[in-house]
Amino acid sequence: MIGVEDWAEIRRLHRAEGMSIKGIARHLGIARNTVRRAVASDDPPRYRRAPKGSIVDAVEPAIRELLAQYPRMPATVIAERIGWERSLSVLKRRVRELRPVYLPADPVSRTAYRPGELAQCDLWFPPADIPLGFGQTGRP
Repeated sequence: MIGVEDWAEIRRLHRAEGMSIKGIARHLGIARNTVRRAVASDDPPRYRRAPKGSIVDAVEPAIRELLAQYPRMPATVIAERIGWERSLSVLKRRVRELRPVYLPADPVSRTAYRPGELAQCDLWFPPADIPLGFGQTGRP
């Protein structure tokens, strides 16, 4: 895999200098297919690690079943029911993430809006005459 500096140099040689793909590959000592990929990509290369997952992923369906029946069941009881023998902190964290989905809505809670979700536009009608041009005025 090439680095960001190599990617930038390949694109500079191809675009600014007008060098061919074969010439760039020979000049930098890299494969032509690598040069083709660098010329075709708009974003610089970056390292992407595959998500590893969690030990709780295997038992999440069982946790969801229990929370669907009893949304307020403590995480320690869930651990006993599913036969959890590992660290409770990992399980508690997942239960904390999943529990709000299964809890009923609180009827007395206030309505909350996320930023940008709601907007208010007020109209202003000034009590003065507004010049409209060419000697004309008007009121809203």
